[in-house]
Amino acid sequence: MAADETRVTKISTITVGKAANRDCCLVQIHGPELGKKYVIEDVEYTIGRDEGNHIVVDLDNVSRRHARILVRQGRMFVEDLGSTNGTYLNDQEVRQAQPLRSGDLIKVGGSIFKFLDGDNIETQYHETIYTLTIADGLTGVSNKRYFLEYLEREMGRSHRYHRALSLMIFDIDHFKKINDVHGHLAGDHVLRELAQSVKRLVRREQCFARYGGEEFALVMPEDGPEKARLFAEKIRKLIEERTFMFEDKEIPVTISIGVADMTADMTEPTQFIKVSDANLYRAKKAGRNRVVG
Repeated sequence: MAADETRVTKISTITVGKAANRDCCLVQIHGPELGKKYVIEDVEYTIGRDEGNHIVVDLDNVSRRHARILVRQGRMFVEDLGSTNGTYLNDQEVRQAQPLRSGDLIKVGGSIFKFLDGDNIETQYHETIYTLTIADGLTGVSNKRYFLEYLEREMGRSHRYHRALSLMIFDIDHFKKINDVHGHLAGDHVLRELAQSVKRLVRREQCFARYGGEEFALVMPEDGPEKARLFAEKIRKLIEERTFMFEDKEIPVTISIGVADMTADMTEPTQFIKVSDANLYRAKKAGRNRVVG
């Protein structure tokens, strides 16, 4: 088998206590095999970089034998196998075998799996796949595809009804340094925590998305220039004052924000994004941790 292929081993022998009878599976929602479903058909199911595992994750931050799913007294558990970078269940490090519930997220190196268990597993799976088409697997907010579609719709609506539309683009200052000093798992943790912190401030009619890497976008219909800038400053201050902790270490985080307002000559999302991006660049050139627009 080629090194870049994911190997899934299915064991068909029927034994007492088979996990297959429980209709359990893992769905990769972040990583090299995005959207792939792995049916758990044995009482022990291993994940790692070696091809001998049931699920092979070909990433350099995944150990050769990283983690396993196992059955104990009819319940499913996840256990770390002494991996270098650890295994995380719903963002908490797994230090001993932890029970699993349907919908739990298991992080193995740079990949994330969603555990599904129940009678309607196919329905759950297809719902998960649909979510992957509109949501970012790592942060849980909208993805770039959904953001671009939303922005195009709102620009058309703004032109038709002559209503204000503002766009905010921001990214994390010196994010590469966070990865270099604290590791990529810490960087992923910061991205998730930041996204969820901002998401709590976003109204239903707005669109908050991960635009790419450490960059995020927020579309604000009908707020007008002054409200948009006040909201941007509120978000900047929130992140500056928030404490980000990973493995008992505090990570200082700030963001730079570029804000733009739609004008009559803007007909394409790329035109709107270009102005907001230019203001983001100005914010960084002016010293970072600030709003420009």
